[in-house]
Amino acid sequence: MTYAPSTAQLIAERLPDHALPRDLYCGEQAYRDDLDQIWYREWLFVGPSCELPKTGSFVTMQVGECPIVVTRGDDGRLRAFHNVCRHRGQRLCAKSSGSNPKLVCPYHQWTYDLTGKLVFARDMGPDFDASKYGLKPVHCVDLAGMVFICLADVPPAISDFAQNVMRYAAPSGLADAKIAHSSTIVEQGNWKLVMENNRECYHCGGSHPSLCRTYSDDPLMTVMEGPNAASPEILDHWARCDAANLPSRFVNDARMQWRMARVPLMDNQESFTMSGKAAVTRRMGNIPWNDAGSLMLYHFPSTWNHFLPDHAIVFRVLPISPTQTQVTTHWLVHKDAVEGVDYDIETLTRVWLNTNDEDRQVVEENQKGILSPAYQPGPYSPTQEAGVIHFVDWYCGLMSARLGMQHAAE
Repeated sequence: MTYAPSTAQLIAERLPDHALPRDLYCGEQAYRDDLDQIWYREWLFVGPSCELPKTGSFVTMQVGECPIVVTRGDDGRLRAFHNVCRHRGQRLCAKSSGSNPKLVCPYHQWTYDLTGKLVFARDMGPDFDASKYGLKPVHCVDLAGMVFICLADVPPAISDFAQNVMRYAAPSGLADAKIAHSSTIVEQGNWKLVMENNRECYHCGGSHPSLCRTYSDDPLMTVMEGPNAASPEILDHWARCDAANLPSRFVNDARMQWRMARVPLMDNQESFTMSGKAAVTRRMGNIPWNDAGSLMLYHFPSTWNHFLPDHAIVFRVLPISPTQTQVTTHWLVHKDAVEGVDYDIETLTRVWLNTNDEDRQVVEENQKGILSPAYQPGPYSPTQEAGVIHFVDWYCGLMSARLGMQHAAE
């Protein structure tokens, strides 16, 4: 019988600043441990709050084995629930989004109001106590127009992240936005490969001709190591933003689970378009200049984002299997922007539709190579792949602690 090392052992034996051992990228046990220790316990990005514009609006998502529904109540509040009827377990909402005045199970029509209270259950007898059968709640917060949930009974602290999101994202006016376009793709690769690929631009020059028209692949321009390693151009940009009271300077979690910084595009270009010009004439929020660059915000394990003066692009990552990951992208514009007048979809979306597909190909080829018995973890570039090191160290440190190991991330 072939002995399969545990996830804890694989993490303990990894080489610092190197890619992870093979089974952490494709093993069924590692996938189960990732779900149990990270995806079922950390704050996860759902999407923009403008996706739920009115009472009864709902969106759904699948986190491992857990179907989730988020809905907006009569009081305007967003609430999340396990998308599971308390009668016989039917999934309540099958669509990815929609609007209903109540949540009605399609099986036997048990009906819940938007607070999760059971309000109708036919022929259940005189002793039936409906108050015991409300929907099971999930922690949910709306941070400056970004919705996060946590499946844990007691979620990890979010106050530091929340305060910084509220401050940094406020000028982008996400609450006054609408979704102009959405895309969901499935990448045939482990979720960690998807996140690693996003955390570096070492590959950008060879893979992303559309993106590299406006986004620099100079690692100093992505301020991965903070303000002391930032380029003079970044520092000048931050000083300009400081003078306009536009939060922009590098801020991060101590373990690098999240990070925010506003970075200029190349040559004072305005947006992620093929021309470098703004894609939307009706600007979002109150950012003072067209060339204010991109506020880059990530939060492990599930999201990275770009907030520009004319539009925003938000990304959500969800694991499907050991070697499959769903990536959903929303393009946001001002709620009053008119398609065909203030913007056109092709101009707005072309760069990141191209980039997402190119990243999909990169991740899938990466996964195919890692599936080979010949795969051996190689070293990361300390300059080009500092962001990948941050991610892998965060992952290994968190998993080590939760799997009861003494090993700590380097």
